[in-house]
Amino acid sequence: MSDTPKSAPTTIKVGSYNIHKGIGTDRKRDPARILKVLAEVDADVVCLQEADLRFGTRASVLPPFLIESHSDYVPVPLDVQTDSMGWHGNAILVRQGITVESHDIIHIPCLEPRGVVTATVAIGGMSLSVFGMHLDLSGLWRVRQARAIAALGDAARAERPTVLMGDINEWRANAGCFREFGRHFSVLDPGPSFHSQRPIGRLDRIMHCDRLVAKECGVHRSALATTASDHLPVWAEFEVR
Repeated sequence: MSDTPKSAPTTIKVGSYNIHKGIGTDRKRDPARILKVLAEVDADVVCLQEADLRFGTRASVLPPFLIESHSDYVPVPLDVQTDSMGWHGNAILVRQGITVESHDIIHIPCLEPRGVVTATVAIGGMSLSVFGMHLDLSGLWRVRQARAIAALGDAARAERPTVLMGDINEWRANAGCFREFGRHFSVLDPGPSFHSQRPIGRLDRIMHCDRLVAKECGVHRSALATTASDHLPVWAEFEVR
């Protein structure tokens, strides 16, 4: 028997948060409050939804100087337009020190403006593919979007561990979009995350390939999170096989 000690498994924490364009349940837009909630969640990688203003220049809700000076995160540079941090409101933040190896924006079938953001990041000595999304309100379009995203995620998982997360906008547990994702990924149910004041909707989900072992997942509910947005953040911790 070898006496060589086994190295500890790589542990990764991810989170997903629909920040509602920074507008809280008190109707105040407060980007700094969003960053404080993210500090409470303390994930390595976070996918955001509604991270840009919807009209006009579609400027980022979280100004770069505020992220740099008031958080441990840096945004993945999606190179879409000057003032935006995301793509159709979707964005990815990584903890400072995590290397972004590649990134992309993905067009998906849509009735209303929707998109997917993806990045490959180096964390804990390995590469991880991350997909962030905000699916359509229409069930028919959600299924089409899930099918397209799952196929892209399936190609990514052949190369490296892969996680998908975001606001799925699905109230039903046995909906078609979950069946599409479930063909290639395990779909976690962190718990009800919407509405933040009285959460009943399990709209925010995290999905992972079989190269990641889910150790724990949940909804982050704090006094601050209950007020900062109409959604609560969800999170999951993984070990890499």
